[in-house]
Amino acid sequence: MLAITVQTEDQRRHVRPTTQQLDELVRRIGTRGDNYLVVQRIPDLPDVYVQVWHETGGDYTLEHRDGGHDRHFQVLVDDPETVTAAMLGWARQQDGWDAGLGWTLLDMPAPEPAPLDLDHEDRELLERRVCELLVGGYGTRAQLAEIAEDYLVDGDHHPVTSQQARELVDRLWLERVAEQSGWQGETDPERIGRAFAALEAGGVTAREHFTCCRSCGQTEIGAAGSPDARGFVYFHTQCTDSAAAGRGLDLLYGGFDGSSETTASIGREVVAALAAVGLSVDWNGNPGETITVTPLEWRKRLVG
Repeated sequence: MLAITVQTEDQRRHVRPTTQQLDELVRRIGTRGDNYLVVQRIPDLPDVYVQVWHETGGDYTLEHRDGGHDRHFQVLVDDPETVTAAMLGWARQQDGWDAGLGWTLLDMPAPEPAPLDLDHEDRELLERRVCELLVGGYGTRAQLAEIAEDYLVDGDHHPVTSQQARELVDRLWLERVAEQSGWQGETDPERIGRAFAALEAGGVTAREHFTCCRSCGQTEIGAAGSPDARGFVYFHTQCTDSAAAGRGLDLLYGGFDGSSETTASIGREVVAALAAVGLSVDWNGNPGETITVTPLEWRKRLVG
């Protein structure tokens, strides 16, 4: 798998695609509503990406940006193979990946900085919330910027502009990226991801950071997975906040037939899957009680 995300025009995100999947996405574009791809590395870094635009019958407009307005390049190529090869080289950070393509430097205007004009209390509140979400680890830069822009809104008072929100999030995002660069080995959230993948493969719908609350989760989990799934397990965004704050991770689970016997059976499967990846839980076997993953060190690597 490639350490990238690929976003299509319909805002679908493909996280860590294979080489074949990237090639298929490149070859697919060209029709109305499906004309471009934006590719970002994992973790996403501000102003670092490669993208392509294509209309069926025309050339491919390939661009890459390397850290700022004065490092934005473009080239026209006539076949998808060249696009895929360039994107693969970029994704793998190969030396000379951009050689031989005749790139043109685009004249991109430099944005004016937009410093925050907030009092100490509001700035502290806003930065604390963004940092909480960064520790949670599931938001993209764009999602966090949207939250930051709206967080202090009071009626018609909008103290943070979209640009100010982006600049704040980018600064704090880069600080978190620098922090996580020192982490070694597999983290507990990655172990949870492996356990959930195993459960999914075994016929249990398993979703991380799913919906905003238990009520919404219970309503939506049935449609979230395979129609022949036997049961489910998930945690919602409030559970993520709790885990990020060091209070363990509560998992909600059940059987789709509604019986306590099936729910208990699914609970045992969840516990076994977590044990298989080295995680322990607090659960007494009662199907009416949540499963809490604890102890837990919440170090969720950013994707973006």
